[in-house]
Amino acid sequence: MSEPTLYLQSLRKLSVAERIQLVEDLWDSIAEEAPDDAFPISAELGAELDRRLAEADADPHGGLEWSAVRRAIEARTLRLEP
Repeated sequence: MSEPTLYLQSLRKLSVAERIQLVEDLWDSIAEEAPDDAFPISAELGAELDRRLAEADADPHGGLEWSAVRRAIEARTLRLEP
């Protein structure tokens, strides 16, 4: 077996929570170390993100709580399962 395969097998022995934390930590390290131009976005996407941020800032209580969003996603997922 190759070294990457062995490494992946050892990572799969971690709990789901540990693997999620590992992915979060890895992504944070990429975001911290990547140059500013590593994640280019179009002018249109930048404008849309700015618009959404301004909308959220203008009405901080206008969105849904995570628990409500999660329930809605889980309900939809359950309906899609055969």
